[in-house]
Amino acid sequence: MNFYKGKKVFVTGHTGFKGSWLCKMLVNAGAIVTGYSRGTKKEYSLFKIAEIEKDITSVYGDVCDYAALKAAFDAAQPEIVLHLAAQPIVRDSYKDPAYTYETNVMGTVNILECVRNSSCVKSFLNVTTDKVYLNKEWNWGYRENEELDGYDPYSNSKSCSELVTHSYKNSFFSDGSVAISTARAGNVIGGGDFANDRIIPDCIRAAMKHEDIVVRNPFSTRPYQHVLEPLYAYLMIAAKQYENGQFAGYYNVGPDDVDCFQTGALVDLFVSKWGEGMKWINHYDGGPHEANFLKLDCSKLKATFGWKPRWNLDTAIEMVVEWSKCWMNGEDVRACMDRQIDVFLKKGN
Repeated sequence: MNFYKGKKVFVTGHTGFKGSWLCKMLVNAGAIVTGYSRGTKKEYSLFKIAEIEKDITSVYGDVCDYAALKAAFDAAQPEIVLHLAAQPIVRDSYKDPAYTYETNVMGTVNILECVRNSSCVKSFLNVTTDKVYLNKEWNWGYRENEELDGYDPYSNSKSCSELVTHSYKNSFFSDGSVAISTARAGNVIGGGDFANDRIIPDCIRAAMKHEDIVVRNPFSTRPYQHVLEPLYAYLMIAAKQYENGQFAGYYNVGPDDVDCFQTGALVDLFVSKWGEGMKWINHYDGGPHEANFLKLDCSKLKATFGWKPRWNLDTAIEMVVEWSKCWMNGEDVRACMDRQIDVFLKKGN
């Protein structure tokens, strides 16, 4: 993390769950951070709760608005760009596919145009998803050279975002002037996620209301990891390729096989950590298609950088519960985040 001291970093989607944690990590490391996002209108927002805005330069605009994005970008003159802005919810992509494609595909085009028309950037990372792959529901993890063809509009738009990045890399940055990578991460959990149609936020909302947790598909298997795991990997990739362009590429970021849990087992773990007599009920609501089995092969990331996950799922759930109870009890959320980041980073030393 010492690499980031004094570095100018531009983060799209900085007001989201992952973006907020990422900004906190960067600020703690001494980076000069500019965030660009539409903002959030949610009732609860980690960005607002943790007062991230007072630590960074925050610009509000749509990634689909190239002129506004470029103005913010040019003002920041970043050395490193981390592209997280997206419409990230599978179910929402069925409700509004055009907006999903516009944001996830043209948003990527626009930020890459900013990079192409600048001379300050040395490292660019596009954050996508484990759902970019053509899902064959097989029992082994997908590797980076597998076919890209997400099923639903969200997953497919992220596949398109990958292809846009590959094209720009080959067409405009083949001289190595800018190191370009994508990172495909599995499902993340952590304190401060209030998204709809995600299982841990559903658990937190049920806890707040003292209700049973409703689980739509307890038998779907996903690679769950604490949010700090992929964020650290993103920062590692961006730093390493900044120093040596040979590290630019496409990387899976996910947990070990032992932390690929069925949703019902994940909720069992949450209930055991939360206590207070919580329980869950199985209530399939006949929703749109979602992959039933999905996991990643992360051997490339491990072999290239010596990376490995730091927290298992048991610890990750403990951290979710710790943050959530800190917030619900009116305690210092920023201090809790700082403490968790510090513990996480020391775990790897």
